[in-house]
Order: sequence, then C-alpha cells, then structure tokens
Amino acid sequence: MKTIAVSIDEASLVAIDQLARATGRRRGARPGNRSEVVRRALQEFIARERRREREEKDRRVLAAHRELIERQAEVLVAEQAEP
Repeated sequence: MKTIAVSIDEASLVAIDQLARATGRRRGARPGNRSEVVRRALQEFIARERRREREEKDRRVLAAHRELIERQAEVLVAEQAEP
C-alpha cells in the first residue's frame, strides 16, 4: 500500500472518525482506523463510477442502434405469434 496526504474539511473528518469507531466496534477490531474507512469509501466510489460509465456506454450503443433493435424485436414477436 502507498501512503498519501489528503486535505479534508473538519466535518468530513469528524464523520470519518465516527464511522471508524463504529465499524471497529462492530467487527471487534480496534476502533479509529480512518484509513480503512477512506479505503472502503473510495473502493465503493470507484465501483459506482465504473458502473455508471458502463451504463452510459450501453445507453449510447442502444440509442445508436434503436431502430435495428426495434425491428429485430418485432420480427421475434411475430415469429413467436405464429402457430
């Protein structure tokens, strides 16, 4: 792991400390591990952003091929309706 310096406002620092104490107590670990709280929050943020980017890419692809997809869907429905 690498150590970095981050500037943070006082209210966020207080919230991080509260979370660190609470999560430490729940897991039976020593309380006060700010790094763990920040690491977990960052991992969740990165996962959310990557998911958002994938979904945006999917929306662009679907929009670009909407008419083709609609025609294919119509053909499939028509085929299923045949006896």
